[in-house]
Amino acid sequence: MNKNIAKTERRTKIRSRIRSTISGTAECPRLSVYKSNKFVYLQLIDDVAGVTLAASKAKCGLEGAKTAGSDLAKLAQDKGIKTVVFDRSGYKYHGIVKAA
Repeated sequence: MNKNIAKTERRTKIRSRIRSTISGTAECPRLSVYKSNKFVYLQLIDDVAGVTLAASKAKCGLEGAKTAGSDLAKLAQDKGIKTVVFDRSGYKYHGIVKAA
């Protein structure tokens, strides 16, 4: 089996396991992290209504993740959101994901 396919299958299993236990609401939305080769995407999602409350995007890397996180925090504070549920989307909690 191709190594990249095995990685994505492993991440998909972990992601579905995480999503079965957590859910976001309007008061406490889910903070979803997605990282590609070029960008880091962060979203605050209300799973009850099925809408994205706020989103942020920055260049991939530790500094980019920090700026995306601070931008999203400012947007959340403007909307009155104080707590979130963190969804790491199957990624390990270190590096870029931890900085976000």
